[in-house]
Amino acid sequence: MENVLQGLKSTMVGKPGRLSRLVSMLVIAGMVASLAAPVIAAAADAPRRPNIVIILADDMGFSDMGSFGSEIRTPNMDSLAKEGVRFTQFYTHASCSPTRSMLLSGTATHINGLGSMDEWTAPNQMGKPGYEGNLNHRVTTLPQLLKDSGYHTYMVGKWHMGKAPDLIPAARGFERDFSLLDGGGSYWDMWSFTADTPKSTYTEDGKYLTRLPEDYYATKTYTDKLINFIDANHGDGKPFFAYVAHQAPHDPYHLPRDWRNRHDREYDKGWDAVRNERLNRQKEMGIMPPDTELSERMWFLPDPIVLAPAAQYVLGKKMELYAGMVENMDHHVGRLIDHLKKIGEYDNTIFIVFGDNGAEGTDLFAMIAGTPGTKNFLWASVMWSQNHPNAWGDPHSYVGYGPMWAQVSMTPFSQYKGLAAEGGMRNALIVSGPIVQRPRGSINTAGYLHVADIMPTLLEVAGARYPATINGEKAPPLIGKSWAAVLAGKQDSPRSDKDYMAWEVFGNRAVRQGDWKLRWEYKPYGTEEWELFNLAGDVAERHDLAAKHPDKVKELLALWDEYVREYEVILPNRVLWEGMTKKLPDRYPVEAGYPPLLYKRQFVPPKDMMADPKP
Repeated sequence: MENVLQGLKSTMVGKPGRLSRLVSMLVIAGMVASLAAPVIAAAADAPRRPNIVIILADDMGFSDMGSFGSEIRTPNMDSLAKEGVRFTQFYTHASCSPTRSMLLSGTATHINGLGSMDEWTAPNQMGKPGYEGNLNHRVTTLPQLLKDSGYHTYMVGKWHMGKAPDLIPAARGFERDFSLLDGGGSYWDMWSFTADTPKSTYTEDGKYLTRLPEDYYATKTYTDKLINFIDANHGDGKPFFAYVAHQAPHDPYHLPRDWRNRHDREYDKGWDAVRNERLNRQKEMGIMPPDTELSERMWFLPDPIVLAPAAQYVLGKKMELYAGMVENMDHHVGRLIDHLKKIGEYDNTIFIVFGDNGAEGTDLFAMIAGTPGTKNFLWASVMWSQNHPNAWGDPHSYVGYGPMWAQVSMTPFSQYKGLAAEGGMRNALIVSGPIVQRPRGSINTAGYLHVADIMPTLLEVAGARYPATINGEKAPPLIGKSWAAVLAGKQDSPRSDKDYMAWEVFGNRAVRQGDWKLRWEYKPYGTEEWELFNLAGDVAERHDLAAKHPDKVKELLALWDEYVREYEVILPNRVLWEGMTKKLPDRYPVEAGYPPLLYKRQFVPPKDMMADPKP
C-alpha cells in the first residue's frame, strides 16, 4: 500500500486536496475490506445447498428395476440404489396427474385440482373446486418456492396438469422447461391419439412449440435439453432443482430398433414364471419377507402355459418392448449421472427415483379408439396403423403390454394402475445423495412414505418455507411429512401407527393406518363393499378380514369419513368401470392346476404292455 501511495503522491504534486481525499478513500476501502474478509470467508466455508433431481418414470412398476427384483437391466438407477437407500412402502396415487399434483404441491388432490383426472371428471364433479382437472391456483408449487429461495428450476418431460398459459410449467415456477403438456403421445413426433386433438402440445421455456427438434426421440431429447439447462447456468454458484418427468415407459412402446430385441424370446415362458422369478429375487434381496405370497393372477387371464407357441411369442414380444423402454430410459438416466460427475456436481446432488402409479394394465388404445364408425376409430385406424409385430416401436405403431404383464411389473402386489389395491399405488423408491446418512445400499421396509412427503422434505433441505397464504387466501395444509430424520438414520418412518393415509380416484378408495388397510373398489375388480387387509402378512391382499374384525373396519371408516370432510371429496356419479362386469368373465378364484382338463398330458402305457392289434 505504501508503494501505491508514493506513486500516487508523485503524480499529485501541486494537488494536495485531491491527494488527501484519495488517501482517505483508500484507507476507508481498506478498512471495509478487512471487515468484510471474515464474512466472505464464512460464506465460502458454508455448506453448499444440494442440487435436487427427481426422476419420475411414467407407469413403471414396483418390480421393474433390477434393484427391486427385475430381470430388466437398469444399472444406472441401480447404482443410485447402491449408493443410497431403497424404500418398499412408498405410496403414490393410482393414476398419473393426481400423483404429479401431490408431488409438486404437497397438498391433497381434492384440494389442488386433480380430484379426478381431467379425462375422467364425472358430471357431478364438473365445475367444483378441486376438480378443475389441472393444478389450480389454490396451491403453490415446489419449484416456485425453491426458485424463490435461490434455486434454478428446470423441467423436462410430461406435465399433464394444464395447458393454458397460466397453468404451464413456466407459470408454475420452472425457469426452464421442455415439456409435453398432454398425458401421453408419440415418442417420435407430435401426433396424438384422437381426431379432435390430432397433435400433442409442447412448451419450451414458456413458449408453445410449432414443431419438435430434428432427430427428436422423447427420452433422449428430454435428457439433452436438461443437460443444456444445467450447463447454461453452471458455475454461477446457485443450486438447481430438476424435475425429470420421463414419458417412458408409458405406452405406446416406441423405441429405437437397437433397443427392441435385447430380451429376445425371454418372455415366451409367460407371466406366471416371470412373476415367481421376480418374487424369489425380492426375497433374496430383502425387498420382501421370506413368507410373502404372490397375489392371485387376475381371474380373466389365462395360465400362459396353455397358450399356443405363436400366442406366447406375440404376447412375450410386448414385454420385450416394455423391457427395452425401461432399459433405454435407464441409459439416458446414466447420461445425466455421468454428466453431473463430469462437471463436479454429482456428489452434491440428491436423487429421488420412482414411478408415478401402478403399471398400466388397461388397453388405452382400445379405450381411446372406441367403436367402428366413430371418428376416433377412423383416426386410430389411419394414424396408428403400423401394428404388425415387426413394426412395433416404429412411428405410428401402438402397443401396450396388457394386464398380464402389468401384474408382473407390480410383483408381488394385487392389481395395477387406476385401482385401490397395492398394485395401483405402491411404488419402488430410491433416494441417494448427501441427504442420506443411512448405510449405503440399505433397504428400509418399515417406513410408511407418501409422494406428498417430498415437498416438505425438499423445502427443509433447501431452507425454504411454505407460505401462510396463497393469492391472498389461507394456504391449504401440506399433507406430507418430512423424510429428513428418516434419511439421516434417526428414525425408520416419518409416520407413527396413529397416522393415516387415504386415497380416492375414479370412485375407488382406500385408507391405511399402520399395517391395516381398508379398500373399496368397483366390481368386478372389487366387491363394492369395504374389504380389510393386514399388510404386515398379506401384501398381496388375498385375505379379506372385514368379517373377523368389524371394530377395525369401523375405526378405519371413521378416518375415511374424516378425510372426506376435511378434503372436500366428491365421489363420482359416473366411472370408467361402468359395464366392466359384463365385458369380463364371471369372477372365480384362480386355483393352480384347475381345471385339470387343461393340464392333462397324453397317457403313455408301460412299454412292456404295448402291442399291435391282433388280426
